[in-house]
Amino acid sequence: MNELIELFRKIFLFKIVNTEKVTISVLTVVTVILAFILTNILLRFVRKTISKRLPVQDRNKFVSIFQVLKYGVYIIVVIFTLNASGVNMNVFLTASAALFVGLGFALQQLFQDIISGILLILDQSMHVGDIVEVNGIVGRVEEIRLRSTRVINRDGRVLVVPNHKFMNDTLYNYTQNGNILRENVSVGVAYGTDVELVKQILLEVADSHTLVLKDPKPMVIFSNFGESSLDFELYFFVSDGFITPRIKSDLRFRINQQFNARNISVPFPQRDVHIITKT
Repeated sequence: MNELIELFRKIFLFKIVNTEKVTISVLTVVTVILAFILTNILLRFVRKTISKRLPVQDRNKFVSIFQVLKYGVYIIVVIFTLNASGVNMNVFLTASAALFVGLGFALQQLFQDIISGILLILDQSMHVGDIVEVNGIVGRVEEIRLRSTRVINRDGRVLVVPNHKFMNDTLYNYTQNGNILRENVSVGVAYGTDVELVKQILLEVADSHTLVLKDPKPMVIFSNFGESSLDFELYFFVSDGFITPRIKSDLRFRINQQFNARNISVPFPQRDVHIITKT
């Protein structure tokens, strides 16, 4: 029995590489292989656990991202295991320190975008098909990639937005809580106008538009006594915020048509100028 133990001891302690600065034995190689296997089992468990909680459209993206991160984890585990097994990793790290520093500066923005892309998928703050506004630009999310997100704006132009923009800047997600959005059109009428008639016209115009939802119902707010007008707000609901400018334009055309037909004037700011002359 002792002879067998001694044999195994000699085998495991046999030095495959034996230099002044680096020594690697069979035991070191076996330890690295075991650490690699355990890490692989743990990563599979993490991937399955997270994938189950993600929507179907984001699941494949996360798996692709996870494959890239997995190799980085393997490298860290191998380095840590070799260092714990007595291998002097300073020799390798010192020789490549300058290279790592240069790569770190060169790829800093890339890593920031990649990490932001991973957080976007895990945080579920944005999905493909969502209507978002970032830096004042409204668009529909077409694809969330590892480094960037493709967004098509209302003009049909494709915007390639780096993922870190969605993490560092304020992101408005119009469809996070559902597709129904509330919009409004402002209008002012002259003092002395029948306000009930104005309310009736605005509601009729909203109800007649096919893209304005009937439920929730449109409503009219008497918002203010302006300097030269009585100000109203027509609030209405739509199911597609991507075409809101077109709907607002249609409503303004119809409001102007109805106001002209019923002799309701839309005033413009006026100023009285008094000229005082001294004799």
